[in-house]
Amino acid sequence: METIGVHVDGVSKRYAHRVKGEVYAARDVRLDVRPGEFLTLLGPSGCGKTTTLRMIAGYEKPDSGRVRFGGQDVTDLPANQRNIGFVFQNYALFPHLSVFENVAYGLRVRGQNDDVIRKSVGDVLTLVGLAGYEQQFSGQLSGGEQQRVALARAIVIRPRVLLFDEPLSNLDAKLRVQMRQEIRDLQRRLAITTVYVTHDQEEAMAVSDRIAVMHQGSVVQQGTAEDLYHRPASQFVAQFVGRMNLVAGRVAAIVGETVNIAALGTLISARSPPNGLAPGDPVQLIVRPEAIEVIRGDTGTLHATIVSRTFLGEKIEYLVRCEGEMLQIVRYNAGPGDLIPEGATVSLRFAADAVTVLTNTGVEGRGSE
Repeated sequence: METIGVHVDGVSKRYAHRVKGEVYAARDVRLDVRPGEFLTLLGPSGCGKTTTLRMIAGYEKPDSGRVRFGGQDVTDLPANQRNIGFVFQNYALFPHLSVFENVAYGLRVRGQNDDVIRKSVGDVLTLVGLAGYEQQFSGQLSGGEQQRVALARAIVIRPRVLLFDEPLSNLDAKLRVQMRQEIRDLQRRLAITTVYVTHDQEEAMAVSDRIAVMHQGSVVQQGTAEDLYHRPASQFVAQFVGRMNLVAGRVAAIVGETVNIAALGTLISARSPPNGLAPGDPVQLIVRPEAIEVIRGDTGTLHATIVSRTFLGEKIEYLVRCEGEMLQIVRYNAGPGDLIPEGATVSLRFAADAVTVLTNTGVEGRGSE
């Protein structure tokens, strides 16, 4: 089957709220999912990601905008005519049917003969690691096994587009890590264009080719995990995609591609600043905890005090006080002698490439890929 792209062109969905009046669940959402790509919609509860997914699926009809699969406008097509595979959050398995019949359901609806159904179901159960489970019922399966059945049912029909709505949220932490890798490996093997919804930023970063961050019904930034983490376009994106330190400062000077910011009682350099900055402008600096270098003693120009430390095996998390600000720092553990005691004075250093500068509009503003 030909691999197609999915194009979401300015779709919006409004609902009437008894207290708030008219509320936008999704507003002017624009997405281009490339053929065979794994795109994740990431955001907090209520941001519009599931509503957007349901409009792609055909379970909700947009009030405005269009949805296209390849060159075909499917906006007005019902879900059963779009040839999609959908994996629901609660798996939506039929408890009275065996694993075989759960997976075969979509093929039977399509009128496939018994020989085709038997071979197709057998092949896909082998693919998801459930060969031999054909006669089991969902109540006899673990959460991970139920999730595999739901995935097998979605892909056995050879869909043009594969959609996931928070598929791992009911699993424990260790199984989530295992299953997200299995989903990613399977998607790559099958090369199915995929849209995945989650509120878990680590999960999104692990499975996606690209991520679209949503906030208050809109896409606020799209890009690879590396783009979003290292080059967030707003404070919201920076806070949602990983941990961060936010430091207020003021532009002191701009020299070529480097801007010097007066912050924390010293000058901090950052590369590739936003356009339009001028000396004296107020800005916010975003620095990831692992990007701050900690040097024992007070040999540098920026001094701090270790307020607390948390030993987490492969890493150590510190909370330090620097010029009245509390900063989070992560150091990866090199051994027993790597621990810095609470109360110790240290020096901090910020690499210019690791500092992101936001203007006042970028603090809550919108960005794009």
